[in-house]
Amino acid sequence: MTEMTPVEELVVKVLEELGATKDTAVRTADDITKKCGRPKGLVANALQSLAQKGIIKRVAREKAAGYYLIKK
Repeated sequence: MTEMTPVEELVVKVLEELGATKDTAVRTADDITKKCGRPKGLVANALQSLAQKGIIKRVAREKAAGYYLIKK
């Protein structure tokens, strides 16, 4: 398992709670930020880092990108 920061662990937990575990159930960074209760920049950095680590997937969409968990 890849080492995660406390904020990354929180983001993964929130994605699980929001049901974002497959490509048909993506959540926006705003959804995740609201549920996390952390600053948007902090959550955005965690999302980017988790995507680079292969833990979540970013899906580019017309309005806002979506994210979902691909492995725990």
